[in-house]
Amino acid sequence: MKSKVVGSDALLLLTALIWGFAFVAQRFGMNFVGPFTFNGIRFALGSLSLVPLALYLRKRDRKLKREVENYTPLYVLLSGGLTGLVLFAGASFQQAGLVYTTAGKAGFITGLYVVIVPVLWLILGQKSGISTWMGSMLAAFGLYLLSVTAEFNIQFGDLLEIIGSFFWALHVILIGHFSRRINPINLSLIQFAFCSFFSLVTAFIIETITLSSILDAAGPILYGGLASVGIAYTLQVVAQKNAHPAHAAIILSLESVFAAIGGWLILGELLSIRSKIGCVLMFTGMLFSQIRKSHRES
Repeated sequence: MKSKVVGSDALLLLTALIWGFAFVAQRFGMNFVGPFTFNGIRFALGSLSLVPLALYLRKRDRKLKREVENYTPLYVLLSGGLTGLVLFAGASFQQAGLVYTTAGKAGFITGLYVVIVPVLWLILGQKSGISTWMGSMLAAFGLYLLSVTAEFNIQFGDLLEIIGSFFWALHVILIGHFSRRINPINLSLIQFAFCSFFSLVTAFIIETITLSSILDAAGPILYGGLASVGIAYTLQVVAQKNAHPAHAAIILSLESVFAAIGGWLILGELLSIRSKIGCVLMFTGMLFSQIRKSHRES
């Protein structure tokens, strides 16, 4: 069991790395297409990229006479639809916010869900351990140093990212719930398809879509669809089968740090001393949670 936990943590850290650099791709893609167009296409690519794997696993399970799914197709569809709707909300606020703020700052504010997840779990009647709360507080203080100025200025883009962080927190909880009941590949495929559908419908209503603009944004869209969606979100679903949602949120919040690094390396967004201290505190929060958890298990 301990090896499974360590493996899950490694997958979650890789997920955070991919997501962090995805902020750079998403920010760059906004130069060519609207936020809903970008999300609609990238989540469609993410969903389609999983179709061959889902078919292969289904064929293999039938050949080995394994039970393909423990729940009815309707339950699987509704679960994926609900998760996809919440994903659509979080991704939409995040992508729209990137029009008005930097990639690094968007990553920082999105990470606020590290504090929201334990609070939601407490409201739902499930307690989190003291190490998770202390790790969350350290990470939250790090996020404060990273994302909020000394004058406590909150711009419109930052506000959109803050609203989105509540939906990301709810998404973490839903994934933690459904990934223990539904095949994670099927869950990923369905939620991406629903998110793409909602995004494209919105894009056709309020945005102007042209083939030339999509081709100009092809690079960021491919990274956002195949790496950030197809690979990273699936890694999250698989990893959370053996990870506590609040604990997973701490590790996944490190996407903020990787977003800052990516913004610095690729977009030239400089890190101040205040921001660097915030990065250190976030890493400390994750490590503290890990050390206390490992000590308790031993």
